[in-house]
Amino acid sequence: MIVNELIAPKSIVIIGASNDVEKPGGKILKNIIDGGFRGKLSAVNPKEEIVQGVRCFKDVAEIDNVELAILAIPAKFCLPTIETLAKSKGTKAFIILSAGFSEFGESGKKLEQQIVKVVESVGGTLIGPNCIGVMTPHYKGVFAGLVPQLSNRGCDLVSASGATIAFILEMAVPRGLMFNSILSVGNSAQIGVEEILEYWDETYDEKTSARVKLFYLEQIKKPEKLLKHCRSLIMKGCRIAAIKAGTTEAGSRAVSSHTGALAGSDAAVDALFRKAGVVRCYSRQELFYVGGVLSHKQLEGPNIAVITHAGGSGVMLTDSLAKGGLNIPKIEGPAADELLAQLYHGSSVSNPIDFLATGTADQLGTILEYVDREFDNIDGSVVIFGTTGMFDVTGVYDVLHEKMKWCKKPIYPCLPSVVQAEKAVKHFLSLGRVDFTDEVAIGNALTKVYHTPKPAKEFDLPTIDVATIRQIIESSDSGYLSPDKIQTLLDASGIPRVPEKLANTAELAVQYAEELGYPIVMKVVGPVHKTDVGGVVLNIRHPDIIRKEFDRMIEIKDCTSVLLQPMFNGTELFVGAMKEPDFGHIILLGLGGIFIEVLKDVASGLAPISKEEALKMMSELKSYKLIEGVRKREGVNKEIWADIIERLSALLAAAPEIVELDLNPLLGKSDSVIAVDGRIRIERE
Repeated sequence: MIVNELIAPKSIVIIGASNDVEKPGGKILKNIIDGGFRGKLSAVNPKEEIVQGVRCFKDVAEIDNVELAILAIPAKFCLPTIETLAKSKGTKAFIILSAGFSEFGESGKKLEQQIVKVVESVGGTLIGPNCIGVMTPHYKGVFAGLVPQLSNRGCDLVSASGATIAFILEMAVPRGLMFNSILSVGNSAQIGVEEILEYWDETYDEKTSARVKLFYLEQIKKPEKLLKHCRSLIMKGCRIAAIKAGTTEAGSRAVSSHTGALAGSDAAVDALFRKAGVVRCYSRQELFYVGGVLSHKQLEGPNIAVITHAGGSGVMLTDSLAKGGLNIPKIEGPAADELLAQLYHGSSVSNPIDFLATGTADQLGTILEYVDREFDNIDGSVVIFGTTGMFDVTGVYDVLHEKMKWCKKPIYPCLPSVVQAEKAVKHFLSLGRVDFTDEVAIGNALTKVYHTPKPAKEFDLPTIDVATIRQIIESSDSGYLSPDKIQTLLDASGIPRVPEKLANTAELAVQYAEELGYPIVMKVVGPVHKTDVGGVVLNIRHPDIIRKEFDRMIEIKDCTSVLLQPMFNGTELFVGAMKEPDFGHIILLGLGGIFIEVLKDVASGLAPISKEEALKMMSELKSYKLIEGVRKREGVNKEIWADIIERLSALLAAAPEIVELDLNPLLGKSDSVIAVDGRIRIERE
């Protein structure tokens, strides 16, 4: 729980305050004073009586009651200090700047836990330890990094790393990105990024709250909470971008299924962010560019006008947009001819719109008006305008500012001349604008934002036979399930499958082949990768071959029996699931058979996955055209495939003990999708 005393305290005490502003206790006090804090401010330092003009007490026991305490003292003194504040001074909010806690080992972790227990005993909030502090519209309680002017038109930022906040501000503030609040949670002993998101969600006011939220974290401790509150915030009108660092690659783990080799914590993060509607970034620069894009009007369609007076920059921007899946449609017709007539000879309006190095402010204004009102095939524009130093471009930037204010379609400014047009750029930023200096970076950010899906809607899982599923799971040991149990689970889930029989003698295999009907497929049961050991034979049409292949297969190492199925045709598809610690199940889909190993073209999502989400995942595959059907090749019934994925979600919810699952291949046709082979591993406590 985050108490109001942390956000808007009426009184603050700095424990370990200093006159030396190069120390955390000195710098944070200076920033609070310079930031114009209007409440009561006091300090504690046994060696001082006045610190930076603020009354200083020798001991925390001497101070008056106080709402927020900021500690800049050695870790070993923090617990008794907080006990005094919490029990005797009515303090509810605490920020510990000090290091030396859980990041140093078990003893430090134990100390953290003791402090949290004291804070929670009075219904309080603890930020840190090992953080740089907090900035809200009410006070600027940080000791590191730039201290920007705050505005509710800016972004909210929370980070597990204080240094990362400082570095983000170094990049973002000089380029005009504004902030509303900044919170460094450090070790997150009590309050982490997820709790800050929860607070932002529960206190959101569409009139006063910041619309853009940014966060950085290295560990997602509570993915369900993150999903819930990010989804809720976005549904309320917010836009969110984040960096998740410190990911473990899937290849570092020993797994035996196709899904295990493709899934992993990074896939889990991707799936979580997509489901929540969060734009995932991988660097400070990318977070700044994406945050800047999110601060502008929302791009409602994929068609971009590139407006430039520098041909090379326009080409590079066009390439980055096109590679990212946005369109730069040709502009032509009577309106285009009218526009061209108003520009200097040699200009082009076909898109990119190049109005030459001699282009004027008035010409830029005319171009933007035409784009906004006359060109229906354009959804937004990027304007690249710098200078070679020949003339002052302040007037151009004034026009750009006005058009950004009044045009209905979003306009993104790229002003690359940070040296030669320094004064003009500063003037533009003073108008409350953000400057994107690199054309490729803004192109990449635009494509990333546009292609991030909206949060997945909550939905009801299909009804399946949970009782039968639980009976199978509870009667099985940890490990791989037998084919007959897999059949039962699929049937109970309503997932269509090829009929099959399990034979342990050659004569029984012949009998089952007659019952199933020729042609027949035979597969070994036991080895993980059947094809690698010669354990799959297709299109068998005679009982003598059934006997011969059975005798050969049963001798294969680890083979326990032979599975027989009728031969089916169709496009080979794949669906898998992998249980990722803390996240739950990740579901993957793509082309099946050997294609999954060769192409590794898969889409992943966090279970449960609805039909709508499944269809979206399919559309993101590079092989999507094959699934739709090309060159007279029959396509796959995507609705049936999506229904299978939704039913698989229900199976995983009913059987959380499933840790790995492969349905590979499924055979897809225009009127059916049917599971041919399956492998399921469970782990029971």
